[in-house]
Amino acid sequence: MKRLLATPLLGFALGLAATAAAATPPASGACLSGKPLRGVNMAGAEFNTNKMPGQVFKDYTYPTDKDLKYFAEQGANVIRLPFRWERVQRSLGGPLDEMEVKVLRKVVEMASALDMCVILDLHNFGQYAKQKLGTPEVPIEQFTDVWLRLREAFPEPGFVAFGLMNEPAHASARGGWARAAQNTVTALREAGSKHLLFVSGAGWSGAHDWSVKWQGLSNAEAFAGLRDPLQRSVLEVHQYADKDHSGMKGDCMEPERMRKLMGRVTDWARANGHRMFLGEFGVAPTPECLDTLKALLESMRDPTWAGWAYWAAGGWWGPKYPFGIHPIPGQPERPQLALLREEWKP
Repeated sequence: MKRLLATPLLGFALGLAATAAAATPPASGACLSGKPLRGVNMAGAEFNTNKMPGQVFKDYTYPTDKDLKYFAEQGANVIRLPFRWERVQRSLGGPLDEMEVKVLRKVVEMASALDMCVILDLHNFGQYAKQKLGTPEVPIEQFTDVWLRLREAFPEPGFVAFGLMNEPAHASARGGWARAAQNTVTALREAGSKHLLFVSGAGWSGAHDWSVKWQGLSNAEAFAGLRDPLQRSVLEVHQYADKDHSGMKGDCMEPERMRKLMGRVTDWARANGHRMFLGEFGVAPTPECLDTLKALLESMRDPTWAGWAYWAAGGWWGPKYPFGIHPIPGQPERPQLALLREEWKP
């Protein structure tokens, strides 16, 4: 689903100077605690794709300790962290970029001190440098390669989870993407990964069309048989509330329609022995949309849902982004946050 890009705020200079809290994190780790993972997308590292790879904290950014502490204090226990493949691996099959890994590690360090899980979300829409995944230019083996390298860089599953690919709309057809995802899950397990894995449906991964056939195959059919020997793979869907599901408009479907839509996915997951995660959803701060948001959140109280991450937080959004919930100095709290906080209560 397409979304508006944010413009970086001038004078942003917190960068790597943020210091993690001194608390010692629990041994089990937030990602594997067994509790529902409910939090926010902390956007910024995927910004400005016209400047690739770009300069960190100038063209794109990562969350600070202050950002993470704010949402931890609200009760969130997971951060979905979008980042770009081209930045963390500057050439296909090559080593990971040391600076990018260093910044990612800093975020994980800060989050783990707050007992928060970090989902490393490869936010590439099924392509690398505008070349489609599953083609000779970007073979599936290279996709698996970057995740094997990330496993080596982030071996601790207690505070790091892997989001294999955000909305792989530019990848192979649904069957091809399903095979690519399965191959990568298998390779990670064979390499010793015990991480929680988030596997997106094909296309834009919409909950609304989970069972709708495209090129003769639905996501429901393509992913029903996903196998993980550790049973730590979760199927990820996205669902925006505007009536065309694009995440670009300020209108919202009726609450009852949202309940029925999400109920169908819940029923499918239960029948097929899968758990689901809503990786992105957002609404405008209107009374009508807040009613729909409330219905959406209530629909994920079912134990088939491993959790959710609201779109979006992040210090570079600014006050004009309607779905944003990041605190803005001198501005009142966004009304969406009150509903999210109700679900974040222990």
